[in-house]
Amino acid sequence: MKVAIIGAGWAGLAAALALKLAGVQTTVFEAAPITGGRARRVDDKTMGAIDNGQHLLIGAYTETLALIQRLHPETPADTLLLRLPMQLESADGSFSLRASALPSPMHALGAILGAKGLGLKDKWHAIRMIASLRIKKWQASPLQTVSQLFSQYSQTQSLCQHLWQPLCLATLNTPVELASAQLFLNVLRDSLDAPTRHSDLIVPRVDLTTLWPEAAAQQLTLRHRHIVKEILVENDCVRIDGEMFEACIVATPPYAVLRMLQCDGHTQQMQALRAALEAFTYRPIATLTLQLEQPWRLPVPILMLDEAPDTGHYGQWLFARKQANQFTVVVSNAEDFLKHDRSAFVDGIVQQIQQQVALHPQAPSDMPKVMAHRLVVEKRATFSAEPGLIRPTNKTAWSRLALAGDWTDTGYPAVLEGAVRSGQQAARQIIDASRAWPETSSGQAASAAGNLQD
Repeated sequence: MKVAIIGAGWAGLAAALALKLAGVQTTVFEAAPITGGRARRVDDKTMGAIDNGQHLLIGAYTETLALIQRLHPETPADTLLLRLPMQLESADGSFSLRASALPSPMHALGAILGAKGLGLKDKWHAIRMIASLRIKKWQASPLQTVSQLFSQYSQTQSLCQHLWQPLCLATLNTPVELASAQLFLNVLRDSLDAPTRHSDLIVPRVDLTTLWPEAAAQQLTLRHRHIVKEILVENDCVRIDGEMFEACIVATPPYAVLRMLQCDGHTQQMQALRAALEAFTYRPIATLTLQLEQPWRLPVPILMLDEAPDTGHYGQWLFARKQANQFTVVVSNAEDFLKHDRSAFVDGIVQQIQQQVALHPQAPSDMPKVMAHRLVVEKRATFSAEPGLIRPTNKTAWSRLALAGDWTDTGYPAVLEGAVRSGQQAARQIIDASRAWPETSSGQAASAAGNLQD
């Protein structure tokens, strides 16, 4: 069986690897010269290999972590990833929360009870909300926003400001007034109401392409710099720019699927799919990488920055990089930033770091001079994770066509784990569907299905 994969991002590569493991021949088409999609390496002349966006993983990303381990069997995990027990700390030290060593869910309870910067009333309301949600199996009303969820459970202003709002923006890239409560609860469920290690914070020590997409690409047949113009799905094959394949997995963003996809028959289903793809809207993320004149050590590897847009303080998270003189700042939902001059934006964030870190009880020496910086803005970094959004499944009306991507119905917002899981599920979908295809494919299909089950 010969299957085409469109897109060499995390979803497409995960699909291709799953099919390869099942003994299926794949060809991956990628428009860019490098793998990784929206989570990839950017080569900077001054700072070396940086990323187009700083990503934070959590221990609940089991499929992604397993994939990394499988592709780097002889590399110690701590060489690739910095793994920390859940800890959230403000840059000025006024707020901190760290998971205890207790079994789940007591580790989350201990973290809240021991949090600095929250009063007894704050802690009581947070614990009551978590306990109530556990009883309700972490279910929210279908059209409920995160803001409405907080109101329902009487979350205090301090709780929202220091804990819940930053977590929502970091995971959904959508403001609480618009964000889906259910997607937010899915993330909380899998981190707070799961094995203790699932709440760990994991920061890549290497660039995102090296983390695993590059190793995956070495095992696959890739066609870089191939911008697919047309995907034509027929009854007995799928044609990619005229080239015939027995099946295809499209692992590109919705707007790219709309541009490429043409299907014979199933007119109503095609119209429904197009309507679903057109319903997506997108939100940007800005990542600023700074190189300082000399090494500078933060109190902890990840710090939360207090936003103050009126003074140009747009930064939300500050990450220490492996290089002791490099740091990254993340601005989620960065639409307001796009209206401002980039130089002023960078200057404001540098000032923000200087002022806030200087207030930390374990503040290092004054921040050294910034020698270089690189600002990367992904204008369509994620879909807007709003309630009521109908996300397509991996399965389509055409048995030879499957969809993959963090935007498909993964149960997660647009996170890396969702992309990986969607790719693997799309591969299983193609294998399962192939059992009903003509005799020329049936033997291979049965063998592939057995390999996937193994």
